[in-house]
Amino acid sequence: MPDRGGGPTGPRIRVGRPSRRSRTLLMTLGVLAVLAMLFVMFAGFWTDWLWYKAVDYSSVFTTTLWTKIGLFFVFGLLMALAVGVNIWLAHRLRPPLSAMSLEQQSLDRYRMSIAPYKKWMLIGVTAVIGLISGASAAGQWRTWLLWINGVPFGEKDPQFGKDVAFYAFDLPWYRFLLGFGFAAAVLSLIAAALVHYLYGGLRVTSPGARATGAATGHLSVLLGLFVALKAVAYWLDRYGLAVKSSDFKAAGNWTGLRYVDANAYLPAKTILFCIAVICALLFFATLWRRTWQLPVIGFGLMVLSAILIGGLYPAIVQKFQVDPNEQAKEAPYVSQNLKATKKAYGIDDAKVTEYSGKAQTEDRTELRGEVAKAASIRLLDPNIVSPTFQQLQQMKGYYAFPQNLDVDRYKDADGNSRDTVIGLRELNLNGIPKNNWINDHFRYTHGFGVVAAEGTTADSEGRPVFTESDLPSKGDLVKGKYEQRIYYGERTEQYSIVGGPQKEIDYSDDDGEKTTSFSGKGGVDLSNPVNRAAYAVAFGEPQILYSGAIGEGSQVLYNRTPKDRVEAVAPWLTIDGDAYPAVVDGKIQWIVDAYTTSNGYPYSSRTTLGDTTADSLTAENQQRAVVAQENQVNYIRNSVKATVDAYDGTVKLYEWDTKDPVLKTWMKSFPGTVEPRGEISDELMDHLRYPQDLFKVQRELLTRYHVNNANTFLSGSQVWQVPDDPTNKSGESVPAYYLSMRMPDQEKQAFSLTTTFTPNNRDNLSAFMAVNAEADADDYGKIRVLKLPASTTVSGPKQVQSQFNSEQDIAESIRLLRGGDSEVEYGNLLTVPLDGGLLYVEPVYVRGGGLKYPLLRKVLVTYGGATAFEDTLGEALDKIFGTEGAEQPPGEQPEKPTDPPTGGNAVEDALKDAQKAYDEGQTALKEGDWEAYGKAQAELEKALEAMEKAAAEGSDGKNADKDPAESAGSEDARKEEQDGNGDKEAGKKPAEQAADRS
Repeated sequence: MPDRGGGPTGPRIRVGRPSRRSRTLLMTLGVLAVLAMLFVMFAGFWTDWLWYKAVDYSSVFTTTLWTKIGLFFVFGLLMALAVGVNIWLAHRLRPPLSAMSLEQQSLDRYRMSIAPYKKWMLIGVTAVIGLISGASAAGQWRTWLLWINGVPFGEKDPQFGKDVAFYAFDLPWYRFLLGFGFAAAVLSLIAAALVHYLYGGLRVTSPGARATGAATGHLSVLLGLFVALKAVAYWLDRYGLAVKSSDFKAAGNWTGLRYVDANAYLPAKTILFCIAVICALLFFATLWRRTWQLPVIGFGLMVLSAILIGGLYPAIVQKFQVDPNEQAKEAPYVSQNLKATKKAYGIDDAKVTEYSGKAQTEDRTELRGEVAKAASIRLLDPNIVSPTFQQLQQMKGYYAFPQNLDVDRYKDADGNSRDTVIGLRELNLNGIPKNNWINDHFRYTHGFGVVAAEGTTADSEGRPVFTESDLPSKGDLVKGKYEQRIYYGERTEQYSIVGGPQKEIDYSDDDGEKTTSFSGKGGVDLSNPVNRAAYAVAFGEPQILYSGAIGEGSQVLYNRTPKDRVEAVAPWLTIDGDAYPAVVDGKIQWIVDAYTTSNGYPYSSRTTLGDTTADSLTAENQQRAVVAQENQVNYIRNSVKATVDAYDGTVKLYEWDTKDPVLKTWMKSFPGTVEPRGEISDELMDHLRYPQDLFKVQRELLTRYHVNNANTFLSGSQVWQVPDDPTNKSGESVPAYYLSMRMPDQEKQAFSLTTTFTPNNRDNLSAFMAVNAEADADDYGKIRVLKLPASTTVSGPKQVQSQFNSEQDIAESIRLLRGGDSEVEYGNLLTVPLDGGLLYVEPVYVRGGGLKYPLLRKVLVTYGGATAFEDTLGEALDKIFGTEGAEQPPGEQPEKPTDPPTGGNAVEDALKDAQKAYDEGQTALKEGDWEAYGKAQAELEKALEAMEKAAAEGSDGKNADKDPAESAGSEDARKEEQDGNGDKEAGKKPAEQAADRS
């Protein structure tokens, strides 16, 4: 057995206090840790302030900050005060002597252990509750600003006669206050009950009364306050019925009162309000009666009433009054919903016209000339040709184009507006020769130049006909010079440090690399050491603090995508998913559409922006998704047009909808941030357009809300759907397309946004919709819907695509196009109303052989059941309308190369070029310039090939008088396509190539 006696023990170890040096070290480390945490918090605040100040929107930062701070302190202190006072009061009302029982003896130990720390525990508990409540209240800054600055709508709801502003601005704030009151009452009740129990005011197992009179009175008042708040909730619920969402079998997602709401729930809420008021008074009366009997009975009756009156009675009304005669009962309320929904979404002025869907002219040859008047058919699909732009106009690996290009309008030499596909050559860090911190953030900082092509044509090889190209960009897109550097773009998501001692790579040409230094004012100054330290912490990049590449004049650029910048300076706006560039007043400007939204418009049905604006393009490119402040909305307006300067990031917000009360409210909240509509320049106005996301929301609503009759709406017999995109397998809705076209009631073409509808769960066409997208037009935003008769069948997009693929000749041609490793891609399926019928046009692209980019090879056209699959649009239209061999209107066929002026012997000219290239190569070799030597060798090879070709073709005299540079250039272009090099010359016409080389 082990020895348990008291024998000698080992040496006793004394545990003393740490040494003075250790205590000093620990204290220093603790202070440093606290300072580090404080500096991290300061860095986030300071960098935000510096950014807003740099973009001249410091008022947005300060207004938002002070609003949050005010709400945090006011509601944090109110909650802490409410809970703290009730804890103190419960302690003050404790009985002087506790009952002698095992329960109280156990609690004595707890009372004695916390006695020395009571004050600190009270401060700690209330501080934590106050911090949590204050942080929650600070998140309601939008609700507060809308309430305090609310502007009337001038429209009243039909049930209560209150202005819409009450539901949009006031009711959300009242509900927040009510929720805060409930939280304060419940927390106070719990805290007070715990203190009363701890100090003997409440007893569970002790003999005698379960509660002292003081505890009974205190808790009764708190319960009375809770019930009183419930009475207020019942009263507000009456108004909440006007904006309540429910699942209505006959109408789907529903907002507003129905028959059962107006005739059962509304009186029930009023009765429950009265019962709750009486019940609250009974609780307050306990202060004098000191008994819980009546309040408990009253509370039980209130709960029973809520079940019977608030639940069972409405169910009975629905079952026995509404369901047997639903259409008659619900029709008046459906009419209110129809009216409110159309008004809230801006579709109340939509013009629905009956359209036959069949050609009215018997002789189709007469319609051939009407096609050009009906539409400028865009063959260049901006969602497909980005790789083509990339290969032909990328120039350097560190440039790239967006995945989806944009469609805009620019005037040609004759002053006529033409649809143009446009993209910016933005920075692509994945393509730089070597990735390191200096290259990524100091040297490669920006893109360069606009690239644009005619939307209605292609050249003989199926490539875009560029109206602005090369590096630096030049062409006839715009008149005069403009700033081509692109520091802000859709692909530019990393930060850059510019303007300091480190030079930036501007662009490269035949003379070598060009450098530049940013001279704008859109960045934050880093010459201040405090700023550098703050950004080193904010970006998690310590090199910012000590790098020698940062010095006097250095600025940091971040938040560089157009949508991010607009969202940051106007956090109360919802941002459209598609920002697009335009050359305006000598600058490249990103144009961003922004919306004001609300989910408090009475009777207007709600929609989910993320789902409604989704289509086959957003499925492939999430950058095109809407940036929504409120995803569930039932009111939307395109109230703001914003611009972001691609060079210095300057953001400007312009008032667009001058009647929108939501915008007026936000302008009161953030005065001076939105400029008047009159400040929009004429040149900018030329490029503003109707926004896509708003159009997609409206078309989704119009699938149900195109009818005016309540009974028709309830029957669901005329419900439409937006068809799936037939050109791909995404399973998402077909995108809306921009197209210059003429609707039947229009005198001339207008830049429009178009879409189609099919019947619910069917593929035939039920309607065609277009909206005038020209901002300066008198009928801008006018929605026109051509409704096809339900008794006849007109092919919809999916059926048209199926028709294209099922015709034997077309299917065989497509099979041949897919030969080898080629791929066929279908472009946008455009729909054009023509003489009572509908003309469908779809470009077909091919990626073949070694090509890495699609080329326009064929055009599919169908009209009135006839289908054509030809090399050009003109040929396809001739076949459809029976006019083969007739002269084609401009823009309906690929542009043919134009021969340059002839002169000189081709072989001799090629020989001179070869000699010149050889001499340049020898000179470069002596100087050790290997880049120049490589270029010279390439030119020598081209010259020799041109000479060989000219000699071979000289015998028949066909090419004896042509410039050999043209032949060489043409051959080179084809060779470069096969190699996938994407040389810039490949995108030019042969005449232009010859001119450049000469």
